[in-house]
Amino acid sequence: MHKQKLKNVLKKFEEYLIVDRGLARTTVEGYSRSLSISLKRMRKFCPSPRDIKRHILWMHKSKYSYHHIVNTSLAIEHYCRQRGFTIRLGRPKKPKRVIKGVLTESEVSRLIQSSKNIREKAMICLMAYSGMRNREICSLRVGDVDLGSNRVTVRAGKNNKDRIINISSECTLVLIDYLKSHLRQNEDFLFTTIVRNNQLASGDLRKTLRTVAKRQLGARRVFPHLIRHSLATNLLNRGASLITIKDQLGHAFIDSTMIYVNSTAFRNRSEYEYFKPAYM
Repeated sequence: MHKQKLKNVLKKFEEYLIVDRGLARTTVEGYSRSLSISLKRMRKFCPSPRDIKRHILWMHKSKYSYHHIVNTSLAIEHYCRQRGFTIRLGRPKKPKRVIKGVLTESEVSRLIQSSKNIREKAMICLMAYSGMRNREICSLRVGDVDLGSNRVTVRAGKNNKDRIINISSECTLVLIDYLKSHLRQNEDFLFTTIVRNNQLASGDLRKTLRTVAKRQLGARRVFPHLIRHSLATNLLNRGASLITIKDQLGHAFIDSTMIYVNSTAFRNRSEYEYFKPAYM
């Protein structure tokens, strides 16, 4: 498949999603990646409905995840609409999610302590205490962090929404130490690449976290979204309300937050012990 032609097709597709569909940049980038993979797989820039259905069937048979199939279907539907015809693809039944493998408070503490420099420590602390998404941290600017009130303003997060979230005073002190050694202006990105001082890519943050995690947690797979899940679970175990967790994570619906209740046996057990009837 011609690389330059694919690049041009994706550029026009992204422009269509932004201008004609009004989608947020993060959503556009996700659809663009899904479409790129699909076009390469089908080996056609103008696939027919039959080609598309065979591709989606292949994804089902290959046991791709629910979200991968849905996002690919949506991307292809938008692409077809851009080209002037409509196709409607079915959606698989959404599975009931159970969050597994979250880090305990002790494990997160060990992760922070295994940082070798203040830059690593500041990144891990912010992830651990804020629960921000990978891209949200990469896009965070110095002026968005209110060191006086221990709060962070997340701008244009998921679904292009702004929100204000909390961080701990301990996290704030680490960020202050970081900014003392890494001078920044308010409009600068809080974290940048070491050599060229460019904005971090999501892969850069994942790589840093993976490097730090290997020092204490060995071969265990640790990634930014797992740190986000861990914050929600540990807040819940300490008695935080679902509304507090929902607002901190930036969930649009409370149903998204409920997965942590369904995944946390410790909280369910402790509440049972507290509220159980006094029969004996």
